[in-house]
Amino acid sequence: MGAYSQPIIIAIYTFILLAFVIWIPWLIYTYRKYGFMPLSTTIISFSFIFYFLSALFLVLLPLPTIRDTCSMQEPGTQHYSLVPFQFVIDMFKNSGIMWSQPGTYINLFKQSAFYQAFFNFMLLMPFGVYLRYFLQQKKKWPMALGLTFLLTLFYELTQVTGIYGLYNCAYRIFDVDDLMLNTLGGIVGFFIAPAVLALFPSKDKIHEKADLLLKLDEVKPMSVLLSVVIDLFISDTVTQIILHVTSTNEVNEFLIRSISLFVFFFVIPILWNGRTVGTFIMRFRYDSKESRSSTVNRLFKRFAAIYVTFFITFVIMVLNQSQISMESPYYHVSVFLQIGTMVLNFILTVVLFIHIMLVVFGKGKRRFYFDEASDLYTTRKG
Repeated sequence: MGAYSQPIIIAIYTFILLAFVIWIPWLIYTYRKYGFMPLSTTIISFSFIFYFLSALFLVLLPLPTIRDTCSMQEPGTQHYSLVPFQFVIDMFKNSGIMWSQPGTYINLFKQSAFYQAFFNFMLLMPFGVYLRYFLQQKKKWPMALGLTFLLTLFYELTQVTGIYGLYNCAYRIFDVDDLMLNTLGGIVGFFIAPAVLALFPSKDKIHEKADLLLKLDEVKPMSVLLSVVIDLFISDTVTQIILHVTSTNEVNEFLIRSISLFVFFFVIPILWNGRTVGTFIMRFRYDSKESRSSTVNRLFKRFAAIYVTFFITFVIMVLNQSQISMESPYYHVSVFLQIGTMVLNFILTVVLFIHIMLVVFGKGKRRFYFDEASDLYTTRKG
């Protein structure tokens, strides 16, 4: 693998990581706001994340192969162009057009300067469309203009500073024409956005459905799934902190993780009227719709169902990490045991994945196994 391809791979992994980091909070925000994931909002939100990161990487890539970019440049290299409309001059330079012969005008559009200017104009046009969706009102165009200018200024400063010192010299120039063309493209996108956004339902219709779900006291499966992910993440974070300050071995880790799960999935909801940290963030709680004692019993069943999954996963992990010398008479047994645990882990992963997909996309016909086992109900009331 060449030195040049390594920055590209790093950029791709960074892109995926950033998309994931942005995606999860956006999911939580959307479900908190509406109680469901509108298809139009999903498309617009995910496409915005993809577009924003793609535009950033289009500006930054390709990255130099070394950090000492000064050594790749001639002494006195100028890293900025402050002459406005230089792209117009470059378009006419060596174009060969003759004003008396209109047929030669087409040569203007064959110049590299034209292509560069055109793509700079188009780069932030989608950003203007997204701004119109978020800002809604046409009269807020000055705000859109300011935000677009700040974004393109950020791009130019990132380039001229060598990604803020990551490289010791700029590897692209600060160009005032880029500022103008990017900003112009963004504001044009802002004004033509209604033609694109007309394909999606209005925010008023989305709010109407959200109000209906609230009236029906319906909690979507994705909200339940996100609440569990939040609780598991917080539980794991607390566990990691405790393990960091205490002695670490398999027994300690097992006990600490078990206690953490017990607290977050059983103790907290008992003390907090059926709410975990995750369900509080997602704005719902659990209830048996019967007595307090019945709710407590069912909350324990829910914890037990989740804990069984953790227990099986932890045992598989420990067995996979076990090392037995080849000279040991139990070596062949350990090989078969590791293969068996790998197969079991694969089956468990596939089953959980299929189960999650069936529940999330099952239009309310199924519940997650831990809710089904405990026979608890989700509610936004109380």
